[in-house]
Amino acid sequence: MIAVRWKDVPEEHDYPAAADYLELLAGPKIVSAVVDDLRTAPIVHKKAKDILRAARLDLLPPENLHVRRDLIKIHNGKALSPILLVRGDFRTGAPMVIADGYHRVCAIHWADENLAIPAKLAAMP
Repeated sequence: MIAVRWKDVPEEHDYPAAADYLELLAGPKIVSAVVDDLRTAPIVHKKAKDILRAARLDLLPPENLHVRRDLIKIHNGKALSPILLVRGDFRTGAPMVIADGYHRVCAIHWADENLAIPAKLAAMP
């Protein structure tokens, strides 16, 4: 079994990174509300394989530069930052959004797709 160390909370720079990505998908008021919700959301744990399925994203290869960096961190016992998610809606077909942490999800999937990843989860307002 692979041991992955996690930080207790996301790093502060993860929130602006999430906002930067989310600004491609929604206006500033919605992005601000979602990021505010992410900041106060409790940590939940979800499996890597389920996160990728819910987001409808492809698994990046381990050769991807950022995935590889995270795999090296895992191997070296360095703690990873929890990821930031925005809930989808299966009623409308809207996928979940990985606002920050896509490469970490892929690295964990390569390590063991059944490992639970700590995440903060917000809903669209």
